[in-house]
Amino acid sequence: MGQIAYFDCISGISGDMTLGALVDLGADIACIESAVRSMGLPELTIRSETVKKHGFRAISVLIEHPPEHAHRHLHHITEMIDKASEVSKAAKEIAHRIFLKVAEAEAKVHGSTLEKVHFHEVGAIDSIADIVGTAVAMDSLGIQRISASAVPTGTGEIKIAHGRVSIPAPATAELLQGIPLVSSDIRAELTTPTGAAILKACATNFGPLPSMTIKSVGYGAGSMDLDVQANVLRVILGESTEDQGDLTSQTEPDRVVMLETNIDDSTPEQLADCATRLLSAGALDVFQTPCTMKKGRAGVILTAMTTLTRASLLENIIFEHSTAIGIRRYQADRHKLPREAIIIDTEYGPVRGKVVQLPSGDRRFTIEDDDARTLATSNQTNATEIRRAATAAYTKTT
Repeated sequence: MGQIAYFDCISGISGDMTLGALVDLGADIACIESAVRSMGLPELTIRSETVKKHGFRAISVLIEHPPEHAHRHLHHITEMIDKASEVSKAAKEIAHRIFLKVAEAEAKVHGSTLEKVHFHEVGAIDSIADIVGTAVAMDSLGIQRISASAVPTGTGEIKIAHGRVSIPAPATAELLQGIPLVSSDIRAELTTPTGAAILKACATNFGPLPSMTIKSVGYGAGSMDLDVQANVLRVILGESTEDQGDLTSQTEPDRVVMLETNIDDSTPEQLADCATRLLSAGALDVFQTPCTMKKGRAGVILTAMTTLTRASLLENIIFEHSTAIGIRRYQADRHKLPREAIIIDTEYGPVRGKVVQLPSGDRRFTIEDDDARTLATSNQTNATEIRRAATAAYTKTT
């Protein structure tokens, strides 16, 4: 068993709603304020108050700070988090993970890079406080796993730093890839980039309330008042009753869909193209396994791993870009080692990598192969040297 939090996003999710719900569950607001202040924000204050939303009680979190006009890059926020003396290592890792998701989404939307992209709304002090405060609260409550419902985005238009855009905003839509959505005709931004980033970085699976014994329930209030329902995020905290053996505290469980088909009349070029298209469409993994089919023909089993929301899309790709005439579909439980995406500064430049936590508690660092090859080409060296430099730079940080 392990402690699990279920995010019930009937009215969407934002940073302040998340933080309010976690405070309602028992996270100490004074400790959160002190932790965020230690990031170099001594004049910031965080307070909470009980409000009513459509007749329901909820906690509203209010963040106050002097006016500012700064546009921060990822490295600015990373430095702020790293120097925070009252933010635990575990909370820092959560906060880094959330901001990295935001940076990746913003970079893709604006055709920029992780190093050059700058934050607007999510780089403001109140959003920084929401994210870091949420990370501190999650750590203090001992949450080991987060599950969530399907997410409504709302509809209509909003104004952001780059002008008017449709809901969901571009970065929000990017962050919500792979997360199941539910339709809503409410003309408002129900899910913000901060809320979407929290789910993207922290939730391991999406669906109905999982098997659990409820310990407490928290309600976080959004800033808007909705006509038809309470604008609140409900977070249910409890002990998981799923039988996951000794792996619960060491791995992150989720459920995936496996698509597979036996093929003996597609060319290798066709299969390679099909696999590339599947990965581009969001497949978690694609692989081919040699097999012997009827009449002794040599063939392959083409397998694609994906989420439930993308299974139908990937089936269509397989049918259209291979000679498959039938596809087997089944769901599988998966256990993943906890991992953190990081950026390491090397003598050749910054590179992306993953840090995986092993069941023993040890950590394993791996550089992204694309970055290794790109950096090797630009520095006229080889990928092996880039990996060596990245590993050495990472070792110095541990």
